[in-house]
Amino acid sequence: MRVVTCVVAFHNLWLVALAAVVCIGGGWVALELFRRADARQGMQRSGWLFLAAIAAGSSVWCTHFIAILAYDVQAPITFDPLLTMASLLIVIAGSLLSFTMAMEKRTLRVGFAGCVLGLSIAAMHYAGMAAYHVDGIVEWDATYIFASLIVSAAFGAGALIALRRGYQYGGLAMFVLAVVGLHFTGMTAVSVTPLVTGAPLADATVLATMAVAVAGVALIVVATGVVSYMIDNDATERNVETLRQMALNDPLTGLPNRTGFSDFLNNEIDRASDEGKQIAVIGVDLDKFKEINDLRGHDAGDQALKIIAGRLANMLRDGEFVARIGGDEFAAVKRFTDQRDLLDFVTRVERELFTSMRIDDFEVTPGASIGVSVYPSDGDTAARLVGNADLAMYRAKGDVTRAVCFYEADMDELARARRNLSLDLRRAIDRNQLELHYQVQTSVAAKQMIGHEVLLRWKHHEFGYVPPAEFIPLAEETGLILTIGEWVLREACAESAEWKEGGKIAVNLSAIQLAHADMPRLVHQTLLDTGLPASRLELEITESSIIQDKVRSLHALRQIRALGVTIAIDDFGTGYSSLETLRSFPFDRIKLDRSFMTELEHSPQARAIVRAVLALGKSLDISVLAEGVETLQQLHLLESEGCNEAQGYFLGRPKPRKEHGTALPIAAVA
Repeated sequence: MRVVTCVVAFHNLWLVALAAVVCIGGGWVALELFRRADARQGMQRSGWLFLAAIAAGSSVWCTHFIAILAYDVQAPITFDPLLTMASLLIVIAGSLLSFTMAMEKRTLRVGFAGCVLGLSIAAMHYAGMAAYHVDGIVEWDATYIFASLIVSAAFGAGALIALRRGYQYGGLAMFVLAVVGLHFTGMTAVSVTPLVTGAPLADATVLATMAVAVAGVALIVVATGVVSYMIDNDATERNVETLRQMALNDPLTGLPNRTGFSDFLNNEIDRASDEGKQIAVIGVDLDKFKEINDLRGHDAGDQALKIIAGRLANMLRDGEFVARIGGDEFAAVKRFTDQRDLLDFVTRVERELFTSMRIDDFEVTPGASIGVSVYPSDGDTAARLVGNADLAMYRAKGDVTRAVCFYEADMDELARARRNLSLDLRRAIDRNQLELHYQVQTSVAAKQMIGHEVLLRWKHHEFGYVPPAEFIPLAEETGLILTIGEWVLREACAESAEWKEGGKIAVNLSAIQLAHADMPRLVHQTLLDTGLPASRLELEITESSIIQDKVRSLHALRQIRALGVTIAIDDFGTGYSSLETLRSFPFDRIKLDRSFMTELEHSPQARAIVRAVLALGKSLDISVLAEGVETLQQLHLLESEGCNEAQGYFLGRPKPRKEHGTALPIAAVA
């Protein structure tokens, strides 16, 4: 009741209300700035903490000063300017310290920081009271002083704890109670007995004017904090928008990028599902872009992309969308209900892509392959629609008669399965799915094992063994044959080095390996690493491997042969089978293609060709090995014709090294 009596009986209530407005407004700004500091790091956090401390300290000090001016002491009063200024600095410093401590989110730490805030408010109050000089006898009640400290510290702790837990208005209420409770409890602790000194009393109008002026300064400080907050908000929003644009748009063409395309497509699918409409996804791959880059440089390529992007963007209508999803690939989305609308859109896209353009001093028609898939008939997810559009686009790329292909499940699912198999093949080595099987090679006359051909097998985790005729071409198309071929060579040499009685091993080389890999260095390093003697390694190549780059290939083969490795020409009798090739390079072995063995027993022509090849090998002093021997009759015919060596299922099926012995199979001995 003494506190209430102090407020009502000894204060100008209008000025008390003004002090409350200043306290609430300043407290709200200070705590908002504190929250902004919590969302920043480094120097930005320090700056926002400083602004929060200025706002809090200024509003608390102004509240105190206005309330002091509202206090009717009935005696002459003066203010000590140094102590008055010191009281302002005290509360600003205390606020800065408490806010900094409260950055750590542990409740105990935050509560202690709030106590520091409350006690700094109290320190400001009593420093301000020390600057308040009255012509009279001033007495203090220690009980109320102590109570004011408890009130300020408790509500200060509550303010920061509530704020850290997300209770913004609760934190503001606690802050106001800390300031107001401290001030009026502290004012209740003082009693003044005026002395008659003859000095005039302070003019109430002047005091009110001062209070309003102080409130104006406080509001300016508050407004400064608000403006800073608004400027930061605006800058943050603009930065976020800039980053969003950078994240969703292609910097070269200005079109949406892959991320922007995915977001749009997902939204369109949701919308189409609700409205029962259809969506077309169009995949576009430029045909002449690589040619432009190679012949005219990357600047011309970039210019071409900008022109194409501008054309596609300018032709868009409502419900249409286009994006650059990477390199020379674009993608479009069309919302439609009538099939004619989709065909019109595809026609417009095709027209823009096949219209010639001028870049610097030359003119070019970019051209493109276009694939189309439709929601929901061709897929009900973004990934499925994009994948099916890609499959249709690849089909268009392989068809010289048309530029646009719509997704067709029967045709494109085979391509999808092939692509998935290609992805699995890429991981086959890491998954230990590749195996080496060895097929015995036999001397026909002596009926003894002379070596083995190394054959690659792929045991797929889902389909089991995949036929080599299926995955080897796939490896060559994707370039995986380089990695796989190196693994085969190293693994075969390493296993054979431990297989002391296994004889010579024959490893097949792809044309891509011979053209793109430094085979002499690889073979030499592999022999050194595995310890396999060079005389036990034979490399098999087909004539087509040499024809692609005859000079380079023959040079590489001569280097390999100089290491002591033997070279065999595989599948002889098919394809080119040029005598010029045999003349250009001294092969160590000719491998007669298996196709002749199937006709050897009943075809005089096949037998004549075999006889001719054997005679050719004998005249060139090159050993001839017949592949595909599957019957005893075939073996006897080869022996009668003077064939040197043979291999085939009759002599031994391909199997892992651990299943091989060193003796000739019983069937061959018979």
